[in-house]
Amino acid sequence: MTERKLLVLFGSQTGTAQDTAERIGREAKRRHFQCRVEALDSYEVANLINELLVVFVCATTGQGDPPDNMKMFWRFLFRKNLPPSSLCQLDYAVLGLGDSSYPKFNFVAKKLHKRVLQLGGNPLLPVALGDDQHDLGPDAVVDPWLLALWDKILTLYPLPPGLEIIRPDVRLPPKYTLHYLAEDSPHPDGGLLQPTAPRTVPSELHPFPARMVSNQQVTAESHFQDVRLIEFNVVGSGIAFNAGDVVMIQPQNSPEDVQQFCQLLRLDPDRSFVLKPTEPGTSLPALLPQPCTIRYLVTHYLDISCVPRRSFFELLSYFSTNELEREKLQEFSSAQGQEELYSYCNRPRRTTLEALWDFPHTTCAVPPDYLLDLIPRIRPRAFSIASSMLAHPDRIQILMAVVRYKTRLSKPRRGLCSTWLASLNPEQGDVRVPLWVKKGGMKFPADPDTPVIMIGPGTGVAPFRAAIQERVAQGRRGNCLFFGCRQKSKDFYCQAEWEELVTKGFLTLFTAFSRDQEEKVYVQHRIRENRRLVWELLSSGSAHIYLAG
Repeated sequence: MTERKLLVLFGSQTGTAQDTAERIGREAKRRHFQCRVEALDSYEVANLINELLVVFVCATTGQGDPPDNMKMFWRFLFRKNLPPSSLCQLDYAVLGLGDSSYPKFNFVAKKLHKRVLQLGGNPLLPVALGDDQHDLGPDAVVDPWLLALWDKILTLYPLPPGLEIIRPDVRLPPKYTLHYLAEDSPHPDGGLLQPTAPRTVPSELHPFPARMVSNQQVTAESHFQDVRLIEFNVVGSGIAFNAGDVVMIQPQNSPEDVQQFCQLLRLDPDRSFVLKPTEPGTSLPALLPQPCTIRYLVTHYLDISCVPRRSFFELLSYFSTNELEREKLQEFSSAQGQEELYSYCNRPRRTTLEALWDFPHTTCAVPPDYLLDLIPRIRPRAFSIASSMLAHPDRIQILMAVVRYKTRLSKPRRGLCSTWLASLNPEQGDVRVPLWVKKGGMKFPADPDTPVIMIGPGTGVAPFRAAIQERVAQGRRGNCLFFGCRQKSKDFYCQAEWEELVTKGFLTLFTAFSRDQEEKVYVQHRIRENRRLVWELLSSGSAHIYLAG
């Protein structure tokens, strides 16, 4: 009897592919498979030649790019020297998650499917192409594809004699168990974000606790939007970056939300615990200290402000002691209930915390062991770096709009990271923000004589501020910027800086203030008006054009 082992590998940018991979993992456990679910870059890729059964779940990002947590795997898989029979004993299936409004729809999944086939793999099914644009989201494709997949897998690996598929109404054990420490044990997380001598260049697993130096509002008080220019001190971090690079910031939940969450679930925020994996071989969450307090877990790890997914309602339904609540939760987690779920959750952008409020009987019955299965971790947020190291050594600046908007819910929606950063006041003490830097998608020309045309309306101007500062420091003059905003007096970011560079001859600036006159004027109007100059720069100067929104 062959071992019934399944490996599920995912490449995920926003968490959807990870959520789907974990769903496949749960369905595998119901069918009595030994199943591991791992991010592609955490997996030792050289072991792939020994695997017999693998399901790949991968998203496509940007212009057909693989997600960050599968980039190393991707490079390895496309090495020219891999023998064409490397994966000849592998049965595999690929599930793609994409968005058909992009030209390279599900490019990564299609290419992965083809490459594993080239290397001798045996596809169990055609590649599945989940689409965000479908009325029911990717599940419209995922649900039927998974049914077909299990049919296929169970023909190859039938259930052992005497075992049946665990019924959907039976709750699976949690991934971890939470063991509380004695009430008088010392508090573990006092010094977590103290700067330490960096072992390596800062990364997601080892962010640098950068000191916030300034947090300045750059829009008029009367403007509808609050935009900040924020500066961080990264001295001693080993961080280096170029114009076009991105800073990743790890946000946290507000103390009010943390308190509400703990009250709803009847948790003592000051209790300390250690996590133990339920199954041997499961690694502990990398970003949680051991031991840890409930307060730290809820503040820094659990994403209680994200819009909950279908899997959240499915797991929640198992804890429900109230028939009415249970029926609603089961409806939200069924294939038929997806439109209903969309208008309850996604359309009004209802948060996990608000959804828990709506199911009070169920919420207070959630066992703490299941918190990490129920709620995903807080993901880092990316910001274009708005400064150059040549102009501001050991500093990183960002230009950030504070996200706040209305839906049909009475309370305005707020962005987790921007609201948190905006609330920090470096004048009231030592304020630290965990961050690291990532290569961006924009590369500026190495040749000093190549002119650059930059089109950056609103906060889209951030990476161009970094580029202009860098190019000016190198003495380069061919800088042309098209900037647009609503009103010159309210949201003309960095006005004095641009005007000084124009005076010194380093910058050609065109502005479009859309609301300062009767008819609206946007950057495209200014480009059309200056088409001769633009064409001249392109045709004789072979200028590079950059656009950021």
